[in-house]
Amino acid sequence: MISKRILLWTGATIVLALLPPVVLAIGQPFYLDLARRILILAIAAVSLNLILGYGGLVSFGHAAYLGIGAYAVGILGFYGIGNGWIHLLVAVVASAVVAAAIGAVSIRTSGIYFIMITLAFTQMLYYLGISVAEFGGDDGMRLKTKSQFPLVDLKDPVVFYYVALALLLLAVFVTYKIVNSRFGMVLRATKSNEPRSRAIGFSPYPYRLAAFVISGAMCGLSGALYANHTNYITPNLMSWQQSGDLMFMVILGGMATTSGPVIGAFALLLVEDLLAGWTQHWQVILGPLLILSVIFFRRGLAGIFSKADA
Repeated sequence: MISKRILLWTGATIVLALLPPVVLAIGQPFYLDLARRILILAIAAVSLNLILGYGGLVSFGHAAYLGIGAYAVGILGFYGIGNGWIHLLVAVVASAVVAAAIGAVSIRTSGIYFIMITLAFTQMLYYLGISVAEFGGDDGMRLKTKSQFPLVDLKDPVVFYYVALALLLLAVFVTYKIVNSRFGMVLRATKSNEPRSRAIGFSPYPYRLAAFVISGAMCGLSGALYANHTNYITPNLMSWQQSGDLMFMVILGGMATTSGPVIGAFALLLVEDLLAGWTQHWQVILGPLLILSVIFFRRGLAGIFSKADA
């Protein structure tokens, strides 16, 4: 018997797959651009959910990897390297390496100290981006050329949309397999009861560090896509506000759920766009709406459709 979860994911995938021809048929290509942006940031939210929802690591510096992935594409393009596979490889590896360095230090702490350390590292990278004048400094840098792949043209908005959708589904699938593996069970156990995990022979540190690195690498992939989406890269991608947006996508959608980060990304960004088109003071309205959503949807919006995975 087909589970409710599979039916929901299949239905959502079909709707998203049919979106480009529908919005183009009604002459509204703007919504294709908006949907592609949401899909890309949803990948970053999925990556954060791995350590926040399943690992209990409240990282306030996750946007650092989004910025590293974006700058990897921008800097390689700046020096005339347009090969998309190299772009993705450097973005993912660079983000993983930085995540390993930050995680090696921050995961040894917990609570408010962990939050402050991840925030401090992100702000260091943010100010580094501002200080490097060769790559635009505070003004940012324009992407000279999109990542180039054989048989896949990212200059075509429809093709790029389907690439983003495919990679989002891959990120969700990989995260689901990780969480439901032996590794994922230990990671969830360290979140639920760290002393008991130690007592049965599992040291939380290597599992949390591995999850931290995987999460950073996945977010770096999102950053590479985001650079191609905007054609413009600024240090603001690594700001604490961007980290807060990603965190709220996870909380709003539902932590420790497969679909939560995706639902949260769509809900937050669609409401933002709707309110911004209505009034320039949209943040005043958005704030109370988000507070009410957290109060009345304790398990996030995903809790309406399914139970938490952990």
